Amino acid sequence: MLLEEDPSTLIKHTIANFNIAPDRIAVARVAESLSTLQQARDLRLRDAEGSLKRLARTLHTLQSQHGELTGTHSSAAHASEIARLDTQKFRIAKAASDLEMETERLQAQAADLAARLQELELQGVDGGTSSSSTSTSSGSVEDEVLLRLKVYRSLGIEIERDGMGGGKDGSTGGEFTRAVVRNDRKGDVHVINIDRKFSRFFYANYFWQTL
Repeated sequence: MLLEEDPSTLIKHTIANFNIAPDRIAVARVAESLSTLQQARDLRLRDAEGSLKRLARTLHTLQSQHGELTGTHSSAAHASEIARLDTQKFRIAKAASDLEMETERLQAQAADLAARLQELELQGVDGGTSSSSTSTSSGSVEDEVLLRLKVYRSLGIEIERDGMGGGKDGSTGGEFTRAVVRNDRKGDVHVINIDRKFSRFFYANYFWQTL
């Protein structure tokens, strides 16, 4: 029976029985999605290209700066500067050690001087209280003078009397008019004329500064 009908009629009935509207809508949505995706892809591609160009410029700048720094830096000069600083550090450490040793020596010397000063004071007191006669008092004073001169000599100070006295040892009379200060550590010798118008504190301070 089908072959007895007109083919065009059969085609019309077949087309009428197919519902392609939903398919056309779906195809349109797919085409629209593809277009949106293509636009997003193009946008991300442009952003990536812009970031790549910026990174390329930054890399070029950093390479230029690195080249300049490498060109101005000298390994030999750096090693020389490090060696100089090390030498300076060792010199400072040695100077600090020498100063510490000198401080300890001066402290020990100060303690020794304090002990000798106390001994001199005790000698003076004993000589004054135990004197029973003029000769005994004179001998005590003479012993005190000799002890003081001994202390001075241990410090490198020679006290001399005037020409009327007759010697350096303090065993004869006369005024002390000159002091010879020797600094063996520095190799210096100072001759100081003693004048009575200056106080003992002045000369003691001057002697100490000279030493």
